[in-house]
Amino acid sequence: QVPLVESGGGLVQPGDSLRVSCTASGGTLRGYAVAWFRQAPGKEREFVAAVSRNGGFTYYADSVKGRFTISGDNAKNPVFLQMNDLKPEDTAVYYCAAGRGVITSSLRNHEAYPSWGQGAQVTVSS
Repeated sequence: QVPLVESGGGLVQPGDSLRVSCTASGGTLRGYAVAWFRQAPGKEREFVAAVSRNGGFTYYADSVKGRFTISGDNAKNPVFLQMNDLKPEDTAVYYCAAGRGVITSSLRNHEAYPSWGQGAQVTVSS
């Protein structure tokens, strides 16, 4: 496991942009699949975006496709989630997750990731 730290959350208005970052404390995310999940109050945790171990593949939930971008090169540290055109329904705690052994077919499965950050609150409200 690798210790993860998220940063960059905050309060924004609908239509605004925000970037959250995921940093491996004391190391690098090279060779790790990295994903973002989110959990809104009273709802289950849901997949948002992921990048494969070699950085060659990215995947997005349909609800964020075209608005969110996960940085594809996870040879660097941190990994970013750029969020554009934010909507009130994007309000949630955003969690970063990482794992060396996560295969492409499991990128959307939260149970595949052994390492998790503490979460970053993103609130979209007018």
